[in-house]
Amino acid sequence: MRHLLAAGLSLALMSLTACGTTYSLPEVSEGSEAQARTMFAAEQSKTHRAKTSSQAAVARLERVASRVAPVASSFCQSQLGERADKSCDLPILIDRDMPVANAYHTRDAKDQPYVAVTVPMLLEIGSDDELAFILGHEYGHHIADHIEKGRQQALAGALILGAITAAGQAYATEANPYRYTGGDSAEMERNVNLGMALGHSAYSQSYELESDVIATHITRAAGYDPVEGAKFFARAAAAKTSAGNLSFWGTHPPDAVRLATVIEAEKAASTGQGLARKAR
Repeated sequence: MRHLLAAGLSLALMSLTACGTTYSLPEVSEGSEAQARTMFAAEQSKTHRAKTSSQAAVARLERVASRVAPVASSFCQSQLGERADKSCDLPILIDRDMPVANAYHTRDAKDQPYVAVTVPMLLEIGSDDELAFILGHEYGHHIADHIEKGRQQALAGALILGAITAAGQAYATEANPYRYTGGDSAEMERNVNLGMALGHSAYSQSYELESDVIATHITRAAGYDPVEGAKFFARAAAAKTSAGNLSFWGTHPPDAVRLATVIEAEKAASTGQGLARKAR
């Protein structure tokens, strides 16, 4: 049991270690922090925003996607390394069914990746810069393999808590062979599910910032302003929808840190510095 526990924990921890960010996040200067705080406060204080018409919103998506998609695809291709089988040509779709503002990167039933933007989100977006950054951010999740890493994290978390639970139950039985074990299965299921949830969220903030940094380079290369675009993420909006589910701003938390990160990344990009891969 002890050997199995050690092996399971070792495998899980190795998996979690491999789930970190691919790229180094920039160190944020005091100047960038101050600029971000000012921008964030200004965006949070706005109480009224004009909404775009449906026709103008669709036209904006077609216009911006036509510039962002080839840049993102080219950048993805340049980062493949040994992943030659990875798809870099992601379609950008309009999700006409989801009733709330959202943009996301996911996979279809055939496991093919794509980026989608909902109609309410398109109506909320106020500029081409904002849409370009949002699209670049979702491409960033794909380029940095966040879906795959999320699956690995969930598995690792389940292994860790499952192994700890199994060891605890085994030791308890060893100490008292006559103990009641009727609740062991339910306890194991609860802890495995908890481990999956904890594992999946382990790097969520780092992944968001990593996607922001990638989006900064893509947005800038496509001819848009990433700092202006990132302001969309600083809006004062509810973290949950009326149905109680996380909104776009619930899964992409607004704070001055991500704005400061984008500002710093844009400064680096403007001097010709590319994304730096983390040493393995």
